[in-house]
Amino acid sequence: MSWLIPDGQWGVHVLVAVAAFSITGLVVLIHYEGLHALARRYSGRAPSRDRRVMLKIIFALLALHIVEIWCYGLTFWALLQVPDTGFVHGEHAVDNVFDTIYLSATTYTTLGLGDLAPVGAIRLLSGMESLTGFLLVTWSASFTYLEMSRYWRHEN
Repeated sequence: MSWLIPDGQWGVHVLVAVAAFSITGLVVLIHYEGLHALARRYSGRAPSRDRRVMLKIIFALLALHIVEIWCYGLTFWALLQVPDTGFVHGEHAVDNVFDTIYLSATTYTTLGLGDLAPVGAIRLLSGMESLTGFLLVTWSASFTYLEMSRYWRHEN
């Protein structure tokens, strides 16, 4: 079945797939719980003219996304420590956690600068992170829109 996975590499591909699905499930759960906590804290209140509420929501959402990027970055780092899972091609060696967090940030935001590119089985993780990051960013945007429309409707 070398047309599906190269011979002798089933183990690393399964490992990367399990890691990718697991971390994706975790970050979606983190995001859901974060939005749920924000909704409980702010949506039940009568809207006020205090703009600090919206700033708190925005900073909380940024913190959620940063935590999720770090989750993926640490997963990249952990998988790169396993032989044959792949490597990251780039202008300089990826030899510390912050490099994988940078890779994760450009992947999560679908920015994809191209100065770092995963090679090998680990590419599955980057593909899943791009899709998940796009989904979670738009989920946050929708949440922000709903909250802002509630506050602005009250101001008029």
